[in-house]
Amino acid sequence: MANIPIVDFSAYSHKIKHGDRTKTAKEIDEAFRNVGFVYLKNHGVSKERVQKCFEWSRKFFALPLDTKMRAPHPPGGSHHRGYSAPGLEKVSQHTYDANELNKLREVPDHKESFECGNTTDAAQPNIWLPEAALPGFRDFMESFFADCSALIHQLLDALSVALSLDNSLSPTHSRSHFQLRLLHYPSLPFPELAQGKRSRINAHSDFGTLTLLFQDSVGGLEVEDPQTGGFRSVEPVDDAVLVNVGDLLARWSNGWWKSTVHRVMSPPALKSETEEEGGVEAVVGGMVADRYSIPFFATADPETVIEALPGCWSNENPKKYESVTAWGYVQMRMAALYSSSQS
Repeated sequence: MANIPIVDFSAYSHKIKHGDRTKTAKEIDEAFRNVGFVYLKNHGVSKERVQKCFEWSRKFFALPLDTKMRAPHPPGGSHHRGYSAPGLEKVSQHTYDANELNKLREVPDHKESFECGNTTDAAQPNIWLPEAALPGFRDFMESFFADCSALIHQLLDALSVALSLDNSLSPTHSRSHFQLRLLHYPSLPFPELAQGKRSRINAHSDFGTLTLLFQDSVGGLEVEDPQTGGFRSVEPVDDAVLVNVGDLLARWSNGWWKSTVHRVMSPPALKSETEEEGGVEAVVGGMVADRYSIPFFATADPETVIEALPGCWSNENPKKYESVTAWGYVQMRMAALYSSSQS
């Protein structure tokens, strides 16, 4: 698999002249066709804002469990908001059979998370801690959500330019029913991870349209090479956001853009217990370091019908997928993340 390209997004984030916007759109298009991932520099979400979000994430996850459980994720996967303790969610890849899911859950995902969405999303209202438990947390998360939403809509404009569409894809996401997620992978013994007794996140593809990912410097993200089936490390890039194609966008583009399988494993610095990479010691006394990440998941408005976009199919390249609504597809995938005992 080719290396993940780094694209300067300032033509959209800072609205530079039209010619640069077309060039940028084509660069993103090429990255999505070849790899399914792209790094964006000058993406418009300031370094200070991203750092502040990581600070809030660490503060939240450092709270006592009983405090975090005052904003509990509801049972099942239809209302994806609030706090999920380690072991509640098990990421899977196109696995829907109950017996197979239960078998996968024998190896729990060693992570905890907090989800929030658009304040206008009546179908999935946010679940917040009482303000006194973490003053300022809610206000910041709502404002950071708005920052990321703006970037998603700029990306949708760029993809529309890349396909020479008459209309932007942005209005199909007009409600911005997106999801901001804080993730914490607690420290754990390296042998448990290496021997498969625990996992961080199993190999999977995202199931919306686009995902933004802000990473800390610990590492551990790996992307699958579709030619070999092997995985390679994806190193964080300073001041860049990693963007990847989700299954809905791959389906919408009739396979023109790739939704690439990825996972979170041990950091690449595990070659020895003393090796340091990027100034972060990944293993201390046989322990894998804590990891924090901030993904932002986008999907189309619920009633949007997903079928091959103009220019992505022809008589020689017919439509590969039946049409589906965005809501129906996402709910099917969400249901597979949580155990039947909770649904």
